[in-house]
Amino acid sequence: MSSRVTETPAAPSAATHAYYIDRLSRETDCYDVHESMQTGKMDFVLVDVRSEEKYREAHVPGAIHMLVGKMTRSRLEAWPDETLFVVYCAGPHCNGTDKAALRLSEIGRKVKVMIGGVTGWADEGFDFAHGSEPGSVSAGG
Repeated sequence: MSSRVTETPAAPSAATHAYYIDRLSRETDCYDVHESMQTGKMDFVLVDVRSEEKYREAHVPGAIHMLVGKMTRSRLEAWPDETLFVVYCAGPHCNGTDKAALRLSEIGRKVKVMIGGVTGWADEGFDFAHGSEPGSVSAGG
């Protein structure tokens, strides 16, 4: 008699490996972003895609603000083509990161989603910044 866990057989290890390699090529998490910041290895641009008001209230330190609608080829020319953008929004209940990742990929940019977003950052106990960061794209700019 099988349990509910094993009634559907586990995938072969090679298939599981391929799945997680693929997933990790599209995602990162709050801890890894924080660790990169702490060690000075910020080899990506961190982008908060929430409203400008929410961004100014509290955001991940070093994150710029850019709404999905402001993500254009011409605006992104400020960064080299090989730049990796890491996007985040409010958290698991928000699909802003999905929309941003879709938009960035449509215009040929590399992107990863920071899973957990602001909710995950808070859950980890990491500090927030307030106000604006250089490079942010405001609603008017």
